[in-house]
Amino acid sequence: MHIAEINIARMQAPLDADSMKEFRDFLDPVNALAESSPGFVWRYEEGAGVQEKQPAPPFGDGLIIVNLSVWESVEQLRDFTFQTVHSYFLRKRGRWFTGLGHPQVACWWVAKGARPTVAEAKAKLELLQRIGTSEAAFALSDNYPASIKGIGKAADA
Repeated sequence: MHIAEINIARMQAPLDADSMKEFRDFLDPVNALAESSPGFVWRYEEGAGVQEKQPAPPFGDGLIIVNLSVWESVEQLRDFTFQTVHSYFLRKRGRWFTGLGHPQVACWWVAKGARPTVAEAKAKLELLQRIGTSEAAFALSDNYPASIKGIGKAADA
């Protein structure tokens, strides 16, 4: 089993705005760091691989950015998130992003080799927002062990 995660954020301005420069300048380096980090498996890149370019913003708002990735373990995902330069952008996120008033990160277990779609990830995030933490979708701070039972339950709850 691997851990999948989606996180979304609503930018205060379009990505090409002057106020977004620091964040924009570090997108590629931070993504490269993620890809070279222990436990990294895959990340969604719009228009790459088997996933087609989204015809419309998946969350109905062009200022919402989506990060979707798969990791070998929760611990490795947490290490990247909180123990690398990525943590700087978490601490300073108020410079570039507005709060959404609901959970913005959801994790769930997937079979090794699985590549979640944006639609599946969105359903997991919406499930977490609707019913709270569960085996099917949980926060990064939660600790649900991997189990086959938790796979693919977004639509069931």
